[in-house]
Amino acid sequence: MQNLQSVIEFSIFSDLDVFLFRQGKHFQLYDKFGARMMEVDGKKGVYFAVWAPAAHKVYVLGDFNNWHRHRHPLHVRPDSSGIWEGFIPGLDLGIMYKYGIESNYTEQYIEKADPYAFWAEEPPQTASVVWPLEYTWNDEKWMGSRKASNSLNSPMTIYEVHLGSWRRHYDGNSYSYREMADTLIPYVVDMGFTHIEFMPLMAFPYEPSWGYQITGYFAASPRYGTPDDLMYLVDQCHQAGIGVILVWVPSHFPSDAHGLGQFDGTYVYEHPDPRKGYHPDWESLIFNYERPEVRSFLISNALFWLSHYHIDGLRVDAVASMLYLDYSREHGGWEPNEFGGRENLSAIQFIRDMNNEVYRRFPDVQTIAEESTAFPGVTMPVDHEGLGFGMKWMMGWMNDTLNYFKLDPIHRRFHHGQITFSIIYAYSENYVLPLSHDEVVHGKASLLYKMPGSEAEKFSNLRLLFGYMYTHPGSKLLFMGGEFGQTNEWNFKSELNWGLLQYPGHQGIQRWVRALNEFYRQEKAAYELAYDAAGFEWLVISDYRQSLLIYARKGKNPEDVFVAACNFTPVPRSNYQFLVPASKEWIEVLNSDHPDFGGSGMINAHVIPVHISTGAMPKYLISLDIPPLGIAIIKRHA
Repeated sequence: MQNLQSVIEFSIFSDLDVFLFRQGKHFQLYDKFGARMMEVDGKKGVYFAVWAPAAHKVYVLGDFNNWHRHRHPLHVRPDSSGIWEGFIPGLDLGIMYKYGIESNYTEQYIEKADPYAFWAEEPPQTASVVWPLEYTWNDEKWMGSRKASNSLNSPMTIYEVHLGSWRRHYDGNSYSYREMADTLIPYVVDMGFTHIEFMPLMAFPYEPSWGYQITGYFAASPRYGTPDDLMYLVDQCHQAGIGVILVWVPSHFPSDAHGLGQFDGTYVYEHPDPRKGYHPDWESLIFNYERPEVRSFLISNALFWLSHYHIDGLRVDAVASMLYLDYSREHGGWEPNEFGGRENLSAIQFIRDMNNEVYRRFPDVQTIAEESTAFPGVTMPVDHEGLGFGMKWMMGWMNDTLNYFKLDPIHRRFHHGQITFSIIYAYSENYVLPLSHDEVVHGKASLLYKMPGSEAEKFSNLRLLFGYMYTHPGSKLLFMGGEFGQTNEWNFKSELNWGLLQYPGHQGIQRWVRALNEFYRQEKAAYELAYDAAGFEWLVISDYRQSLLIYARKGKNPEDVFVAACNFTPVPRSNYQFLVPASKEWIEVLNSDHPDFGGSGMINAHVIPVHISTGAMPKYLISLDIPPLGIAIIKRHA
């Protein structure tokens, strides 16, 4: 044990800080709460501050005092805010600590990790770690121009990554943040993705939760390195021109003894009513959005990752579970709101406040809702009575599309509306088309093995799925492994099966995704009007007998246009005639059946002439060979 002095009564909170915190309007609490190294009266040490409104006593204990619970008591502020604080001279970075709390109400003693700690011990250990955030960034160029990369009229193709299982060492250990910077970034650049979306990288104790059961909302996960190491990874992404999106979970948190639950022996962060404070699906606790201090905590956390880690977007998890009081609850297991409805009004107001503050401070980022219902106005501005998100996952498209592709092609003609329906509502929100981790676990099969037919037909179907996805309106998200046709379901305990890339079929899938990314980024018609109905036109929608779809995508300039022709059957369609929106000759620019991608070679190798009919309204007719279980993409010949 170090020879340490007693706790010095000291505060960095102003009266305004406390007022804003208690009003739910303080959004930089990470600058006040937690543990921070500083100098007081010429003495170097660490200042601690924690919110425990029902505590009788709060102590700091750690490796510096042999985890003795009584040696370093904090001082409570006299303003009834419930804030405990104090300065301990002689402490330095790397100190491990917890708060020991004696509750006023339950007469019990509790030891808790710091809710505002910047780092933590690696599980199964549970202490917080004193750590300063002093990284020197080198991404000025990206930060100064990232608005162009994140805007709705720019290409956004997202590679979703679970950091712990993308690559692993021979001994089974995951790659570190810095090792991922050296390996993941070159791969993503080579594949042509514009953004990486990391599944949660906050401190979490239970590995099978994939990071979604968070105990340290301000702490970088110690499983992969230090906060500086994570900042380095983000910095290197930016220097390579890659945006970084982070999954953020304000919807629920685990009940682990060292976490936020029953923090001072009472309901501090969670709602006291189990109908609002307990999530039956995940056996976790739900934040009390009615409590101002909790709203300040959560909004501060969102801004923390955008500010200190230069994150370019937050994918907000499980939004639907926040919006509805009856989400996953049986009759009688929920209580209507004050107007008799099922909407969680306090959660809705929290979401609006969060989005307002994020876009006020960081207008060049995106907040993206994982929201699976028809709740109106998810991506409408708050001042237009929307939720204020920038984008929303298009879960309906994902479900309809995968269910359609699972069908034997002989039956697809009877489900034609399933593959065309998405365009009816495609422009009701700013959508991201997700083929995420959730679709390749829990017995759902990998994308490749969702496909029907022979091995060759599975590969053809998967290439067609990706071609249809990349030419459909909306931004794109693909979970790691899908880009080369992973055969097994995703397993967080092991790395992707990179050995598959020795086989031609998987090489072809990878080359196809790379080609689609390049096409998507280069063709303005693929993204400029992705959220405007003027950017899409059906050319053939009703040929359900042959399971064909043909559509045009358009950019802001009338010259920017391409046509995608999809054949969802294994029967080749030769010389298929249809009208096109321009009189010039056409040329094929991509074909999923090209031998380079593992196809049979039914391509349109020559310039495609246009036959013009005379009359008051001229019509432009072409004939195209559309490959079996394939997509042909053509554009006007220069």
